[in-house]
Amino acid sequence: MNDILARRARRTTLGIALSAALIAGIAPATAIAAETSSPTGAVALQTEDAAAAKEKAYAAMQEALKNLEAAKDAASPEKLAEIDDDIASFQEIHDMVVTEAAKRREPLPAMQANVDAAQAKYDEAHNRTSGLQAELDKVLKELGDEAPSTAIKEHIKQLRSEIMAAKRREESCEDDLHRYQRRLESQEKQVQYFESEAKEAKAHIDEDIAKRNALLGDLEKAQTAYDDACKAYEEAKAAADKATSPEITKPAETTKPSSSAQPAETAQPASSPATGKYAPSSSTKQADTTAGKLANTGDTAPSAIALAGITAVGLGITTAATRRIKNSK
Repeated sequence: MNDILARRARRTTLGIALSAALIAGIAPATAIAAETSSPTGAVALQTEDAAAAKEKAYAAMQEALKNLEAAKDAASPEKLAEIDDDIASFQEIHDMVVTEAAKRREPLPAMQANVDAAQAKYDEAHNRTSGLQAELDKVLKELGDEAPSTAIKEHIKQLRSEIMAAKRREESCEDDLHRYQRRLESQEKQVQYFESEAKEAKAHIDEDIAKRNALLGDLEKAQTAYDDACKAYEEAKAAADKATSPEITKPAETTKPSSSAQPAETAQPASSPATGKYAPSSSTKQADTTAGKLANTGDTAPSAIALAGITAVGLGITTAATRRIKNSK
């Protein structure tokens, strides 16, 4: 009889634990596993990702700061002032040679006019020489083998004299022409030289200006990149701080069963006057009440702590029932 009562007590305890687990919507064998598969793992992974993003953003910010410092060094006030001094020097040279080229260019029209006039005189003297020579050749051709008369001899002598004078005139005009031409060419070369110097100075000025603008542009870009990196880091840091805040990382705690759920030592179990069978003690009823409370919470994944509390209730009932049975022997 006592063995029968002990087995009934054990079945009652097991039934309480099974009922609480089934009411919660999980199998008893997987109750503890459900506790380990809670959202805590996903939150931890999210926290790790946020921390990694923060570290990456910090590294990017440090790299942007390094580039900014390099750009500031390259575009330091001293270096910019040096470039400005070079620009000013080349600008002064440019203005000077441009002015000089303009001065050298002023007499060119008059000098070109002198060349043109000398060319005209030379052409005239050359034509006269050529004409006189052609006339002499004609007289000699018409004379043939005949002995020239006194008049023809005099005419030939005069032509030859005029031809010689015309040649001297032609040579003089040619010399004048060459002199004017050389002066004009020399003046033009001077103009070209100063114009070339002006172009070279202008090229240096443009190069220095482009260099200065490039340094300032790089500095502006580096500053913008650093500002963006700082903003990105602040956002990543805020996300990481939010991910590690207690509201995110602290898993929801399941209310532990109160001490009232623990089995209490009760009096000798009463027997039914009619049947003499074992009646459930107050501890058994209290365990049923605890299971019902868990079921009413709607918690589909009770924690291991809650299940451990339910199991403790069952074990307490078993212990009490066994003790009573032994006492009744």
